[in-house]
Amino acid sequence: MNIVYSAFRGHFSDSPRAIYEALLERGIDATHTWLAAPHLAGTFPADVDTVEFGSPECIAALEGADLVVSNDHIPLDWEKRPGTTYLQTWHGTMLKRIHNDVLWAPEGRLAYLEQDIARWDLLLSPNAASTDRLRKAFGFTGPIHETGLPRNDLLSSPERDRVRAAVRADLGIADDQKAVLYTPTWRDDLVFNKTGPQDFEFAIDLDDFAKRLGDDHVLLLRLHNMVMDRLEITDGSAVRDVCSHPDIRDLYLAADLMVTDYSSTMFDFAITGKPQLFYTYDLEYFRDELRGFYFDLAEAAPTPLLRTSEELVSAIADIDRIAAENADRYARFRETFTHLEDGSATERVLHLLFPTGAPRDRQTTEGDENRADL
Repeated sequence: MNIVYSAFRGHFSDSPRAIYEALLERGIDATHTWLAAPHLAGTFPADVDTVEFGSPECIAALEGADLVVSNDHIPLDWEKRPGTTYLQTWHGTMLKRIHNDVLWAPEGRLAYLEQDIARWDLLLSPNAASTDRLRKAFGFTGPIHETGLPRNDLLSSPERDRVRAAVRADLGIADDQKAVLYTPTWRDDLVFNKTGPQDFEFAIDLDDFAKRLGDDHVLLLRLHNMVMDRLEITDGSAVRDVCSHPDIRDLYLAADLMVTDYSSTMFDFAITGKPQLFYTYDLEYFRDELRGFYFDLAEAAPTPLLRTSEELVSAIADIDRIAAENADRYARFRETFTHLEDGSATERVLHLLFPTGAPRDRQTTEGDENRADL
């Protein structure tokens, strides 16, 4: 069996990685090939076979695959052969509108991506709240399986404390330091109307952050993979660039607190139960003009939305009180969006692909005809 993996168009991460590692552990007899972006080839383990994303070898691998596992569109021209199964894991719960539901997209982009959607055989949903939105946004008529996301199993694993300690040590974070993980999402206009190589707006006042929080806090910056090249970090600043860290799930464990805006990281991080803050300085523009939301963030978020850097720094300093006062809101948020994140998502996905002896998942369509028995 030939299995081809793609994560964010060339990364070694996310749910494809979790599925790959589980298949290796099970000793499935297969040839595993990863699509690797040229600038990321060195981040793949030495024993992982890769081909360059978009190369002739990449197309050949896709066209020769028995199983394709991806967490995003594969925007390449390739012919899926009869008998191939394409598992689309997608990459998170959506606050932001996606695909056909977006308020704006470059001309021709959605039509081109439709070619990839037409190849999908199975689509994963992270929770019941996302299933209908995924189907409508992509116009996908095949089976959607509510499994949770394999990439998040580590967050509930007995290994999580070991990983946390190892990552913090690797990043040089002391035991008595509070690590604040900042995960702003990407802005469509920044990517598609690019004005320069380094034009990402860093909206946190770093001088104020350093002055009021001191060496007790360290700010870990994790930009979205679409804009990771858009910001230069000044030496000696309070920011540590963790954009190149292989997998964000490790950073969730290393962090003590997360700050985000509209990123799907809010749902993944909630699995940890650790506090998070929402820095929504451009809320009206992002919600009403640029992208649009599926639900009211102010109503659903586990803590109040913050609009200025000054408010954010104050909230970080007072996070214990804020978390305690909003415990009920956080509990509702987790019940809605993390009810399937029990550490067994990968097992449920493997059952879809290799049903014998594996636990069943919750499916939104009934019957064994919706299972991909390879």
